[in-house]
Amino acid sequence: MADDQDSIHVSATEARAGATPGVTRYILAVSLIAVIAVMAYILLS
Repeated sequence: MADDQDSIHVSATEARAGATPGVTRYILAVSLIAVIAVMAYILLS
């Protein structure tokens, strides 16, 4: 059983074993624009 006195503290980067480049916001923006364009095309045609 683990003891609370022996807790291990690591940084967020060490815990996830990598870096987060922040590409998600660009994917979200492109996806949103694509969905709006497709819906407008369907609505207007």
